[in-house]
Amino acid sequence: MRTVWLWLAVAALGQAAGPNELRFAMAGDPKSFDALHVSEENSEVVRYLTGGVLLRVNRATDQIQPELAETWAVTEGGRAISFHLRAGLRFSDGTALGAEDVARTLRAALDPKQASPAGDAFRSDKGEPEIKVTSARDVTLRYAGPKPGLDRLFDTLAIVPAAGRTGFPASAGPYFVGEYKSGEFVRLARNPYYWKRDAAGKQLPYIDSVRIDIQPNHDLEAARFLRGELDVINKLEPQGFDRVAKANAGAARNTGASLDAEFLWFNERPSPDLPEWKRKWFASAVFRHAVSQAIRRDDIARVVFGGHAHAAAGPVSPANRFWFNGALKPLPFDVEAARRSLREQGFITLKDGTLRDAEGHAVEFSLITNAGNRPRQAMAAVIQEDLGKIGIRVNVVTLDFGSLIERIMRSFRYEGALLGFANVEVDPSEQMNVWLSSGAQHAWWPREQKPATAWEAEIDRLELAQASEASREARKKAIDAVQRIAVEQEPIIYLVNPDYLGAVAARVKGALPSPVPPQILWNVEWLKLE
Repeated sequence: MRTVWLWLAVAALGQAAGPNELRFAMAGDPKSFDALHVSEENSEVVRYLTGGVLLRVNRATDQIQPELAETWAVTEGGRAISFHLRAGLRFSDGTALGAEDVARTLRAALDPKQASPAGDAFRSDKGEPEIKVTSARDVTLRYAGPKPGLDRLFDTLAIVPAAGRTGFPASAGPYFVGEYKSGEFVRLARNPYYWKRDAAGKQLPYIDSVRIDIQPNHDLEAARFLRGELDVINKLEPQGFDRVAKANAGAARNTGASLDAEFLWFNERPSPDLPEWKRKWFASAVFRHAVSQAIRRDDIARVVFGGHAHAAAGPVSPANRFWFNGALKPLPFDVEAARRSLREQGFITLKDGTLRDAEGHAVEFSLITNAGNRPRQAMAAVIQEDLGKIGIRVNVVTLDFGSLIERIMRSFRYEGALLGFANVEVDPSEQMNVWLSSGAQHAWWPREQKPATAWEAEIDRLELAQASEASREARKKAIDAVQRIAVEQEPIIYLVNPDYLGAVAARVKGALPSPVPPQILWNVEWLKLE
């Protein structure tokens, strides 16, 4: 396998791990080391550990803290943000970092020819922002209208150096990519020019290097952790967590509900492949509520996730402390209420237990989910059993992920779907594509020409209003209302929020696990090894 080196000075990193090297694993190779072209989780981890950003959202406090920017100010009613950079900033190769680098990074991220995922959050339907450098340390970004959460967007934008160097790109974060062997490992070296120091004046990071092994097998990852070969497991499955907790209770970390969610929904889009009488069921909030009430969420949490999940209360997890609507509670399990509401809608239960609608059709639907995903297949089995108790027959169909996406996004040849969100962004604006009726990911009816119901029109109004509102508190009111309507109507039936589970070895000091990615590693520059 081909090994790429940044420069000969880091050749010593190829030797066996020293005592001051943090070790963990991820499931696959990073697809890119270019901070502006990161589009999957493995590359995201590397970008976070190496990228220097202007501002960082503290995962423990949810407060914005200055990084490469010494000071910043949001002005003009949320239309503009100005940064004053720290003096003497340098990239890991020693080249100076200034306002022109910030401007160039922003322009590259926003350039349509670059197709940079990093630029998506900075785009606006009112046109591209103006980027103006006013001095070697000062730069301003200005939009035509208010840009919600403008300062928080910079948490994920790593400032990159000018193109032209060979090998791995230099970086301005605590580490830089020093070595990579495809299918084996990535090794990160300490950035000798990193700006941050502790209260005593000692330069950070404390740890000299980070080795990230490529380990797709989670069982082997847990075994290696228990043997002392890995220091951190940044995300554990429930079975692996229980294994670690049994062998070393002090190492297992459970922060409670994560930002992730598991849910199901029905296809409400008119289609020749979907009988109109079935679509009528799916479009009925009464039918959806009855299905929701008949599912034992506590059983899903206990049986599927080994007790490491919580019943979901709606589209925002309670782990998302600021944005969660605290007035909402999970819909209680209530089979009798489900049966009663169905009866009131003309459904009847035959002597053999089969449920039929007012026109005599047996209530039956297929539920698609992704093959090879053990938790989802187990959830489907629980749902199948629970709904069978109120006379609804569920036929579970597992598909490879590509075929699943084709069904729900393009051909629409399905009835019900069971999926989930992972690595959810904190700001609910990232889910606008799900809730806007015109959105491509508007699960139950993608790209509606116009809202099919009054409540969908109201969600559209609220989502568009918060998207042009600078005040975080005013946005919160709109998002709370969206959550309330989503629970009242249940176009998506939220099931559980899995817990965030991880593991930290005793020799790692300073870890403050958070449900927000990158979980255990978010304050990597402050971690120490003993």
